[in-house]
Formats: sequence, C-alpha cells, structure tokens
Amino acid sequence: MKIGRKSIIYTARLVSLVLTSFYLPLVCVLVLTALFTLSYLSLLPLPYKLTVLAVVAIFTIVLPLFFVITHLAFRLERWTARELGQKSLRMVPYVFSLAGYGSCVWVLQSMNVFHFILSIVIATMIVQIACTIIHLWWNISTHTAAIGGIAGALVAFAEILGFNPVWWLCVTLMLAGILGSGSMMVRQHTLPQVVAGFGIGFFGAVAGIIIF
Repeated sequence: MKIGRKSIIYTARLVSLVLTSFYLPLVCVLVLTALFTLSYLSLLPLPYKLTVLAVVAIFTIVLPLFFVITHLAFRLERWTARELGQKSLRMVPYVFSLAGYGSCVWVLQSMNVFHFILSIVIATMIVQIACTIIHLWWNISTHTAAIGGIAGALVAFAEILGFNPVWWLCVTLMLAGILGSGSMMVRQHTLPQVVAGFGIGFFGAVAGIIIF
C-alpha cells in the first residue's frame, strides 16, 4: 500500500512539472501539432509550425519565468519569511504570466495565425484570470485547472476539426486522476479544490476556444 501511495505521489509530481497552468498554451499547441497530421492542417510547413511554437513558448514560459526570477532575486533579501507567505506576493508569477499571454496574443495576431491557435492563448488567459481571482481567498488547484483546460481544448477542437477525441481524453483523464490524487495525498489540496480546478480549466478552455 505504501509503495502504491509513493508511486502515485512521485508520478503526480513528475506530471505536474509539465502540466501546470503556465505551460498550458504550449502543451495544447503541441497536441494540435500532433493532430495536424490528421487533417488538412498537415499541409502547413514545418518552419511555420516551429515558429508558432517558439512564439508561444517565449511569451508564455520563457519571458514570464525570466521576469519572475529577476523580481524574486531583487526582492528576496528585503522580504521576511512572513512576507513571503502573503498571498499578494504569491500573485507575482500570475501577473507576469498574464502579461506574457497578452503579449503573445498581440504577436500571434500580427502574424495572422489561424484563429483556433490564437484561441488557445485566449482560453488559457481566461483560466488563469479565474484561478488568480479565486486564489486570492481559496487555494484552488492550478494543476488540475491545467489538465482540465487540455481536456476542454480537446473537446472543443474535436468539434471544430471533426476528429474523435476519445483516446486523447482517456489519457488526459488518467493524468488528471494522478495529479488530483497525488495533490490530495500530500495534503496540498482538498477534493473540492481539485475538482473545482478541473472544472474551471475545462469550461474556461471550451468557452475561450469556441466563443472567441
């Protein structure tokens, strides 16, 4: 029983390194790139795909991470242990991340990329804004929000592109179960926080992709 518990926790930690809300746009674009081979989107040239992936990675991961590290390095010596625990200071990564998403939307629009690619970033912004607001008073799970966003994106794009998402959803739900179980086992989140995170991610992604 102990081995099973530890295995789930270690696996959840490993998966959480990739499937965080901050990496959600890149993960979704990568999944779409894999799906390109299943439709007319396979006609897109490889350099174009790599350029889009690079833009998304730079503005949603690299630049926000750079500014967060720079900000922390500048402020760390001035913060006390009590100040580091304040929720307002823990909002810093979310603020830089949202700024990166806004810049990414602007750059992708200037590149005239397909709207459904642009909608991924917009959907992620919706999920991030919702999680940021809720996180001010409740420790909602952003990891399950991220995996919920991937599930929502799969459902939305299955409707738009006309493919069967069953196997993709099975894998996604399995990863969601691992993340949620591991998070509760280490007492990082409760069941309502895990479920709420997944729901916000799922419906936020569906709304962002289909409506916008």
